[in-house]
Amino acid sequence: MAERVGAWIGRHGGRLVYGGGQYGLMGRVADATLAAGGTVVGIIPQTLVERECAKRDCTELHIVQTMHQRKQMMAERADAFVVLPGGIGTLEEAFEVWSWRQLGVHDKPIGWLNVDGYYDALLTFLAQTVRAGFVGAAPMNLITVGDNPETLLPQLVQAAGVQAPADWRGI
Repeated sequence: MAERVGAWIGRHGGRLVYGGGQYGLMGRVADATLAAGGTVVGIIPQTLVERECAKRDCTELHIVQTMHQRKQMMAERADAFVVLPGGIGTLEEAFEVWSWRQLGVHDKPIGWLNVDGYYDALLTFLAQTVRAGFVGAAPMNLITVGDNPETLLPQLVQAAGVQAPADWRGI
């Protein structure tokens, strides 16, 4: 699925903005984006350059000092956000861009790629937070959940109001 995401971005002349690592799912997204003709912007803190083996063949590779700088630069450079299955770092970044959107820090679309129901339990829990009154219904409308990148990614591009590829700054 990661490769499908990257291939879609590349085929549509898009630019992937991501954390700059060579390995894991995001490394595969980056490889597929490049292979399909897209561009890749990697942003990685110095402390992770060796640990995550920075992807040196990115179209642009930015080495920053802190994780906060990394996330800020990624958020500034992207037009939309797509959350693939992942662990603690993925969830932390997903919730941060979601809370930033709720607070009006940005107005960029956010999509969660729910591969094989990966996020089903989390989405059920989030629905519980609404029922319990801890979260209003409106924040739930700020994310789009889909299980197919060929459907989800065009929705995000359209919601971002960009016309790929001419003015598409990244996803």
